[in-house]
Amino acid sequence: MTELILHHYPASPFAEKARLMLGFKGLAWRSVFIPPVMPKPDLTALTGGYRRTPVLQRGADVFCDTALIARVLETQAPTPTLFPASAPLAPLLAQWADSTLFWTAVPYTMQPAGLAHVFAGLPPEAVQAFAADRAPFSAGIRRQTVADATVNLRQQLAAFDAQLADGRPFLFGADASIADFAVAHCVWYVHRGGPVAAIVEPFALVRAWLQRVEAFGHGRPRKMSSAEALAAASGAGGHAATAVEPGLGFEPGQRVNVAPTDYGIDPVAGELVGLTADEVVVRRTDERAGTVHVHFPRAGFQLKKEKSS
Repeated sequence: MTELILHHYPASPFAEKARLMLGFKGLAWRSVFIPPVMPKPDLTALTGGYRRTPVLQRGADVFCDTALIARVLETQAPTPTLFPASAPLAPLLAQWADSTLFWTAVPYTMQPAGLAHVFAGLPPEAVQAFAADRAPFSAGIRRQTVADATVNLRQQLAAFDAQLADGRPFLFGADASIADFAVAHCVWYVHRGGPVAAIVEPFALVRAWLQRVEAFGHGRPRKMSSAEALAAASGAGGHAATAVEPGLGFEPGQRVNVAPTDYGIDPVAGELVGLTADEVVVRRTDERAGTVHVHFPRAGFQLKKEKSS
């Protein structure tokens, strides 16, 4: 079976979500570290300009967004499942956590005390470069004030603590689900803020739950260079089967753009080769990566026909 390759960097919260899901599945994978800020020339060769982290690669197929990555891991290793039948609302809670909870955790954590801890030891120019990179990246997000984020995060943590009060080990019961990993990476991010992580202290059940999720670990990673990942794509010789389903407003082979609807909205252009209610796939060619299929979830992304020149 083709190797799983995760393009990520250690401090990325969504990458931590992916790493924990790989650990939950007990999977072996190749680890390619990418820069936290642009430019990312080797990754761009694979994705066509998608800005978010992480990205999962399997041969010449490239999967964007952790919601879709979770589905890929599910096909790779169906058990234990991220989507237990007993928790039909887990994917919806995960979607909420990846958006609303995450954008509560970010402004709370990045208040001055948290910011100083997160960037401790880095030279001022590195901090400035990160801020300059993220300003246009998140320009479409109207961030909460620290005061608002503090109130909201405390209420959200209290709700999760109450959810766990009956003794269940995970958010939806005896088994972990996609929801646990989506919530966990947000709380993990808050912990990176050092002194501001004290907001979690009153919630003993949340703290114990997070330890259980983190105990899944990160699976079995082995380092890989970005050059090796590009070679794996260009030499793959095939792609996962895809089809454009009828009745969804698009035709196979159309030139399209795909972009997130909230932040990091740089579009990826390509030829439409796959479309369902859950996924969109575009084909694009790069001189180093070869012909790749870039996969996106439908939820949280917009598909548009490319305008004629």
